Amino acid sequence: MIPIGERINGSFADVRAAILAKDKRHVQDLALMQQKAGAAYLDCHVGAAVVDEAGAMRWLVEAVQEATDTPLSIDSRKLEVIKAGLQAVRNPNGSVINSCTGDEAQLDIYIPLALENNASLVARTLTRDGVPRNADERVSIAATIVTKAMEYGLPAERLFVDPVLMPVNLYGVQEQPRYALSALHQIRALAHPDIHMICGLSNISQGTRERPLMNRTFLAMAVEAGLDAAIVDVLDAELMDAWITAEVLMNRQVYSDSYLRAVRLAGSGARSGPENDEPESAT
Repeated sequence: MIPIGERINGSFADVRAAILAKDKRHVQDLALMQQKAGAAYLDCHVGAAVVDEAGAMRWLVEAVQEATDTPLSIDSRKLEVIKAGLQAVRNPNGSVINSCTGDEAQLDIYIPLALENNASLVARTLTRDGVPRNADERVSIAATIVTKAMEYGLPAERLFVDPVLMPVNLYGVQEQPRYALSALHQIRALAHPDIHMICGLSNISQGTRERPLMNRTFLAMAVEAGLDAAIVDVLDAELMDAWITAEVLMNRQVYSDSYLRAVRLAGSGARSGPENDEPESAT
């Protein structure tokens, strides 16, 4: 499982205020909390509230890296903002570019960029025509993404394919989660076992009343369908417990009576920030 912590995002009011005020302490506290909760990557997204998004992304990446060496997910729909973030990355473990679409013209830009920066790439099953209407369209776009990655020599384990989630409460799209799950099954079979399958989990529940329950339930279903990565609120303990348990039930994690604690310790103990204590023993 590859949890990417979602909280360092300018769409959250507290993070937006911290970016505007250049408040390093707040974003660093969020980084450390997410690291301790088991985030494999920390998503960095400045949002649209700043005039100089590229400059804000550089500041954000530098601030987070002062607190932790957890790899980063550089998140923007704007190429110049992605490049600014990558230029500030100093972690030799590599980062994630989040994200590009399945349009060939975008793939021809973003795949070489990932290779040049020792980065992984999230590619969404979207094209200029918009959100796919069904599972078959998602699978077709995913095939283009995988083929392009192979042509450029991007290692399969550095490719994350996103089947695109839509809010379940929007008119006329309640069938979309089912299409996304079907696409996950088919894409996993198409490129098994090396590529990663990812989603932005909170999209599924946006605007709904029972957001945590929606997120937990869909995540467990998606794990069965082949999902192994997600941009999530790693600070939601019940959500993370559901993910870990789904992985155990799918035989992707070893069962023991203390499996929740063991997996959490394995995740949070893999990296440490300059001010962190050593993780406790898992025995």
